[in-house]
Amino acid sequence: MSSNTHASPSARTVTLIGKPGCHLCDDARAVVAKVAAETGAAVAEQDITQDAELYDRYWEQIPVVLVDGEQHTFWRVDEDRLRAALTG
Repeated sequence: MSSNTHASPSARTVTLIGKPGCHLCDDARAVVAKVAAETGAAVAEQDITQDAELYDRYWEQIPVVLVDGEQHTFWRVDEDRLRAALTG
C-alpha cells in the first residue's frame, strides 16, 4: 500500500515560472524537482513567453518560484530554504 496520496489536503504546490533557453530556469527546475520529490509537493511550470501577464510581472526575475501561489524566490533557488517552506 502506498503512503503517497495525491489528494492530501496538506499537499503543497511549487510553481516554476521561466522561459525556454534560460539556464537559471534549468538550474531551478533541478532543485524544485529534487525537493518536491522529497516532500511530496506537486510541481507546475509556466512559460512567460506564453502569458503576457506573467511576462509583464516577472520578466526581470525569472526563474521565479511560487509556493502555493505565493512568490517564494527568484533567480536562484536555495534547496534548504525551499524544503523548509514546504515542510514548515
